[in-house]
Amino acid sequence: MLRYIGKRLAVMLTTLWVISTLTFILMNCIPGDPFTSEKKLPEQTLKNLKAAYGLDKPLPMQYVVYIKNLAQGDLGFSIKNTNRTVNDMLKEGFPVSAQLGSQALILAIFAGIVMGTAAALKQNRLPDYTLMVLAVIGLSVPSFVIAPLFQKYFGLKWELLPIAGWGEFDKTILPAIALAFTPLALVTRLMRSSMLEVIGQDYIRTARAKGLPPWRVISSHTLRNSIIPVVTLIGPLAAAILTGSFVIEKIFSIPGIGKYFVESITNRDYPVIMGTTIFFAAFLITMNFLVDLAYGLIDPRIKVGKREA
Repeated sequence: MLRYIGKRLAVMLTTLWVISTLTFILMNCIPGDPFTSEKKLPEQTLKNLKAAYGLDKPLPMQYVVYIKNLAQGDLGFSIKNTNRTVNDMLKEGFPVSAQLGSQALILAIFAGIVMGTAAALKQNRLPDYTLMVLAVIGLSVPSFVIAPLFQKYFGLKWELLPIAGWGEFDKTILPAIALAFTPLALVTRLMRSSMLEVIGQDYIRTARAKGLPPWRVISSHTLRNSIIPVVTLIGPLAAAILTGSFVIEKIFSIPGIGKYFVESITNRDYPVIMGTTIFFAAFLITMNFLVDLAYGLIDPRIKVGKREA
């Protein structure tokens, strides 16, 4: 196990280095610089600004400084938000994004498992058709379309929930549901197909033949083995939900990382763009690692870090 963890950590660090390098290269391939949009700045002022952020140095030297600071956890200062570091912006915005993302992820996983299981147990019947139609709608309609509809009907027309802001729990309901809409549909379809595959296995028929109650067959045998593909999806799904929250945060005026990320692209704020990209890359890599470790807890037949002789 320790050897496996060590190898995975080495792969994770290498992957993060590759992503960091590609991010640096791509950002410097974009024509212009963060100060291109500034109007009527004296030439000496531009030189001073570039020197202050190290943009006047050759690219190889910029890269060395960039990697050195990154290894120390220093993501640099924002160009547009004067005197604010990217680390401070992440510390301020990530808890908000994490709360919204966690609510959406929990809703997507648990509701998706329940809906997928119900659809599989009622295969080719009205509940199955209804749930699959909803799943197709969820996969087809993006969250930035669902969100304004929620605001219009639940907020403005029926006045049931706030349409924007952050702080109280009721202000998190609409954005969490809008953010969870597509992942919930994905989990539902995946759970249904996995459940149908497991139901047809010989050991399920044997359990039923022994006279076990249906709920016991489902909870102890069918559900546990059907949920493994969903667990595989949790890592990428968590990162996708947090990344997807950028648009949702903008629509619902939520003070998360999405606000800084969207503004950084508009303002060509290189440190913020690269910092948030690397942050989410590290988050995705870590989530995938934790999911791999969770396999052994869910299915004892899976031995992490061991090879069959």
